[in-house]
Amino acid sequence: MALIELRGVSKTYPPTRKGGDPVRAVDDVDLSIEAGEIVGVVGYSGAGKSTLVRLINALEPTTSGTLEVDGTDVTTLRERQLQKVRLDIGMIFQQFNLFGSRTVWGNIAYPLEIAKVPKAEHQKRISELLHFVGLADKAHAWPEQLSGGQKQRVGIARALATSPKILLADEATSALDPETTVEVLRLLKRVNTELGITIVVITHEMDVVKTIADRVVVMEEGRIVEQGPVFEIFARPQQPATRRFVSTLVDDVPDEASVVSLRRRHPGRLLTLSFRDESVSQSAVFAEIIGRGVEFELVFGGVEDVRGRTFGHLTLELRGDRAAVDEAVRAVSALVETTEVA
Repeated sequence: MALIELRGVSKTYPPTRKGGDPVRAVDDVDLSIEAGEIVGVVGYSGAGKSTLVRLINALEPTTSGTLEVDGTDVTTLRERQLQKVRLDIGMIFQQFNLFGSRTVWGNIAYPLEIAKVPKAEHQKRISELLHFVGLADKAHAWPEQLSGGQKQRVGIARALATSPKILLADEATSALDPETTVEVLRLLKRVNTELGITIVVITHEMDVVKTIADRVVVMEEGRIVEQGPVFEIFARPQQPATRRFVSTLVDDVPDEASVVSLRRRHPGRLLTLSFRDESVSQSAVFAEIIGRGVEFELVFGGVEDVRGRTFGHLTLELRGDRAAVDEAVRAVSALVETTEVA
């Protein structure tokens, strides 16, 4: 049984203006998340991904459909019962949401107080968490004295205070610089592998998904338009929205404007190679070209690595005897997917 299960879930808000139509932020969503997974939910602004998170942690009631968390249908519960469910769900935010009036220690203590954990147990739990996130020396610091990365580490420690089964991260790295983002993602990976916590990452950054997620869910206009294992979605995106996201990491086949520009500088034969199978190396493909006496130059594209598997598109200019070029194209096409650039 999935840890999180949504079946036909929708969330509709009243019209934003008089006489307007209701706003359907989440539209008939089916989604299963297994225990121990890290799932990345991506979408542009207004796609419904943040609303989806608020439905999962029951901060917003669903308009229709069924939403189960650890076997409990939260759509049927009253507020007092929902409070117990939320103890199993931690959350971290883009802007950290730390209490400026509390020290680091006090911020982490807050959910323990809400959960009515005996004060005698606070010191051991908070100390464990501070060591886990690498902030043991910041226990008595105030949020204003911390860097962005340190604030997010406090946010993670606070979210873990009640030992939740689920951690929801809503744009948790968007306010951080690239180096700090890597550190925070590494910490979230530890939360998953060492503590066994299921993580749902809401983001618009595909690099975050590539780095941490096992599976990706793509949302557009409140609906899930595509989902699957990260490598499969990155290597073979089916929907326009997904292709736009993937293109932020690697260039696809050159578009019409790019082709015009390439043609001005590269009069040879242009061929795009699409790498979607790690069993075929770039060196093996290039050897087929070189072995036929054909010169080549990389003129467009790039490749990325996802968990040791390579995908991407490389556009080459091939130069040499026409028959040799034709033979090289046939040989390469037997190894990888190719596209002639007109």
